[in-house]
Amino acid sequence: LAGGIILGVALWLRHDSQTTNILYLQLGDKQAPNTFYVGIYILIAVGAVMMFVGFLGCYGAIQESQCLLGTFFTCLVILFACEVAAGIWGFVNKDQIAKDVKQFYDQALQQTLMGEPDASNAKAVVKTFHETLDCCGSDIMTATFTPVWRDDLCRKDALKSFFENSNCHKKIDELFSGKLYLIGIAAVVVAVIMIFEMILSMVLCCGIRNSSVY
Repeated sequence: LAGGIILGVALWLRHDSQTTNILYLQLGDKQAPNTFYVGIYILIAVGAVMMFVGFLGCYGAIQESQCLLGTFFTCLVILFACEVAAGIWGFVNKDQIAKDVKQFYDQALQQTLMGEPDASNAKAVVKTFHETLDCCGSDIMTATFTPVWRDDLCRKDALKSFFENSNCHKKIDELFSGKLYLIGIAAVVVAVIMIFEMILSMVLCCGIRNSSVY
């Protein structure tokens, strides 16, 4: 059940409309940074394997098989190591992920405002960011004044943008910090469940060994 829940959360994060709209963008021959998906793919793999390993542990307990329970314990140790590695990776890269996406957005915005050769593609990228995140510009100044002279990029209510401080850098930080927070919670929950299962499997193995002796 825990594996199914983790798998469901990971699939929801993977197919979330906001992140997919942004991370599938392409600026010329440059793809939007999708490092964010590494942590999600790890969660998907762990969730799927947890479901299988959970079945293995239940079957081993029912059959009172030390071999199956030993395999169950070994798989849990490997999965726990993967969870720890994913947690460390997420902690190290939590700021870098948003930074890479912001740099990608800034490059597209600069090409659009400067009228560079790839401006049409860059404009589509910028508009996708603005529509998906309901934002405009990379800071307060551009978020306020860009709609005045480029109403084809941002919503026309520049005054509202100023008071809401709806610059895209802030919205990008909010988007990915929220998603990474969910991934962190899922990883902690899985780790706690795994520790409990490892203890339980050792207790069962000891019980089976003792019963076989008597």
